[in-house]
Amino acid sequence: MSSINIKRAVENIRSGTTVYTPVIELIVNAIQAIRAVEPTGGLIEVTILRHEQADMIDKIAPVDGFIVRDDGIGFNEEHRNSFDTLYTALKAGDGGKGFGRFTCLKYFHQFTVESVFADGPARKKRSFAMGHGNDIIIDEKVTDAGDAPTGSAVTISGGQGVKFPDKGLDVIARVLVEKLLPYFIDPNSECPQIVMRDDQGGGGRVILNDYLGQTNRQIVELSVQKNELRLESVDKDKDEAFTVRVFKFYAPRANKSKISLVAHRREVTDVTMQTYIPEFSDEFYDKTDAGENAKDRNYIIKAYVFGDYLDRNVSLERGAFSFGKDNDFVFGISQAQIEAQAATIAQEAVGHEISARRERKQARIRDYINDEAPWHRSLSRETDFSSLSMKPTPQEIELHLQAAKFQMETRVRAEVKQILQCKNTEDLKDRVTEVVGKISQTSKNDLIHYVSLRKCVLELFNKSLQLGDDGKYSSEGDVHDIVMPRKKDTDQIDYDQHNLWILDERLNFTDYVASDKPMDERNGDRTDLSIFGKRVAFRGDNEASNPITIFEFKKPQRHDFVNPSSDEDPIEQIVRYVNDIRDGKYKTPYGRDILVSPNTPFYGYVVCDFPQKVKNWLEREKDFTVMPDGLGYFRWYGNIKLYIEVLSWTKVQRDAEMRNKVFFHKLGI
Repeated sequence: MSSINIKRAVENIRSGTTVYTPVIELIVNAIQAIRAVEPTGGLIEVTILRHEQADMIDKIAPVDGFIVRDDGIGFNEEHRNSFDTLYTALKAGDGGKGFGRFTCLKYFHQFTVESVFADGPARKKRSFAMGHGNDIIIDEKVTDAGDAPTGSAVTISGGQGVKFPDKGLDVIARVLVEKLLPYFIDPNSECPQIVMRDDQGGGGRVILNDYLGQTNRQIVELSVQKNELRLESVDKDKDEAFTVRVFKFYAPRANKSKISLVAHRREVTDVTMQTYIPEFSDEFYDKTDAGENAKDRNYIIKAYVFGDYLDRNVSLERGAFSFGKDNDFVFGISQAQIEAQAATIAQEAVGHEISARRERKQARIRDYINDEAPWHRSLSRETDFSSLSMKPTPQEIELHLQAAKFQMETRVRAEVKQILQCKNTEDLKDRVTEVVGKISQTSKNDLIHYVSLRKCVLELFNKSLQLGDDGKYSSEGDVHDIVMPRKKDTDQIDYDQHNLWILDERLNFTDYVASDKPMDERNGDRTDLSIFGKRVAFRGDNEASNPITIFEFKKPQRHDFVNPSSDEDPIEQIVRYVNDIRDGKYKTPYGRDILVSPNTPFYGYVVCDFPQKVKNWLEREKDFTVMPDGLGYFRWYGNIKLYIEVLSWTKVQRDAEMRNKVFFHKLGI
């Protein structure tokens, strides 16, 4: 008579079991019961039990349990006593843990057995249930069975805890085939015929063995040149051997190829193959017919891994292994190591498909680099993209390249540090040359990136000067923000966050630039002398000998500022602003006086379009001289040391493009 706390034993089942585990356990026990009687043949019948109430949506009642019948040895005294013993060793030779039946009570409330067994020349019938208290076997009865054939019918019902996820007979059968496939393909032991029925199915049935049959089979084994792998264990003198068998699963229930680790012919763990080879992320397809009637038949790849190492280290519940998933310093071989090697073998089985997918991925990467990120060309030649997803987005490619760049820069810095600390000077010259070359290449990538961004900015700038779809030109604010964000100065943004180089390359190296802000916040005098009616001024350093430059922008095609009644005359605004600075009305952003002397040079720039009205105004009223290209005017105000140029938007655009054109040409963009 057994006496254990069954409730606690069931509650302690935590490792990797699912609601399918109990029915798999019963089928495996049925296979073993049959093989205890005869080496071949045998029949196992699995009946799905359902709730009485069908689902309102799919009209199929949920699964409530299973009945597994076999024509095996039955629960004779030896097998009955084994069932009544926790951690029994009766089936240890087949990898039995003596605990599997307890997983049934984790997911189903009732577990009953009816069995006919041989008792000498007579036949006996034994029935019992599995208890929930301290006794494993309860309500046991033994009676004469006449000449009834031996076998057992084990019923689990009253689903609890976790709802059974599937309903359809075909779906459930397909899952069981995947889980039990090692039994169907075992070359040393023929699998009995396994038939599955539905207690509400109107007589329909599925033969699980037919999934691997020769007619309309849905599972096909693929040949590989080498299906064995060896990994080094803790014991350096002994490698662990594994066998990998690869299969096609047509019309798969899941659309991801997987790697399954098997122990004692039972699937224990699985992982998507794309974890190790991204090109396995999608299904594969076969053409079933030729010509116009050609159809695609979808399939996935599944690799099953077998080995003594797996058999020895499977957990009690068969849901996990004792060794680590990613690294293992005790057993020496981790789950990830085995799976990664298995993925490589599986790749060989569909090598042509994987190669084609990798080529498509490389094409995506090349297109991204050529069209959007040419600065990464040299880096991409040294970057490993194997871990990148099969259909990478531009963002994924960029992140991958940035990570590769960071790793390269980290290595270069480490090499430089090592060179500086090295006392051996014999090979110093060669090592320095190599490292400097790497540094230069990294710098080239950054330069290519910067120049490419300039091209994009110029295209945007050019578009902002054109008529929009509404027949209007961009507002002053739109063009302003391309050159430099409004309400900002160079204390608030970095030099690479503005595009003042469009006007003049020297603006990248100035000490201070203010955009749409008073130079002196305390004064707050917002004169009209500014970008788009607000001023922008800059100078190199706050030295009396350094020049101060002022810009005034006008909206494309705007010309009302030349009217006699206008108070937005940009020429007068610049002159007035120069005089205000000379008179000490403004301070630096740091509260210091702006240092000027009688000889401090001032440069003023007005950027606008040149309709005839503006040209007449500049030549006849402002006494400006036209430039040779006809796209600008200039004048020198000697008394206040002010030189002013009035430039057309076209000239600014053309000059900026011309200054950068040689770089664009060299990059092929």
